[in-house]
Amino acid sequence: MYRLTTRSIEVTVEPFYMAEESHPEEDQYFWAYTVAIHNKGSDRVQLRYRHWKIIDGTGNTQEVRGAGVVGEEPVIEPGGSFQYTSGCPLNTPSGIMSGDYKMQKDDGEYFEVEIPAFSLDLPNAKRTLN
Repeated sequence: MYRLTTRSIEVTVEPFYMAEESHPEEDQYFWAYTVAIHNKGSDRVQLRYRHWKIIDGTGNTQEVRGAGVVGEEPVIEPGGSFQYTSGCPLNTPSGIMSGDYKMQKDDGEYFEVEIPAFSLDLPNAKRTLN
């Protein structure tokens, strides 16, 4: 599990390999990841935008940007949380993801919340530095 806190917003990520969705013989590997966002602050926030940086085992980089997550722009009350699961295909058996969310407070202020970098490695595989 990977965890990072920015401005009282804690982001936790747990990746897992989806063998049933993967086809290693065709260089297709699929991971799912569950993200939990906990508002440990005193201000209500809304997740407006996401930015992901996905790097495969050969160093190829893909960036994904867009509004909200999984079709939502959730409001997270003080002390509250929001959780979702999404996925990532790769053409290599390992990689790394990182990124950030752009949050908005009720007063209109925007700020970025960092998503912890996390590894995408096959189960029982030797860990490599990407």
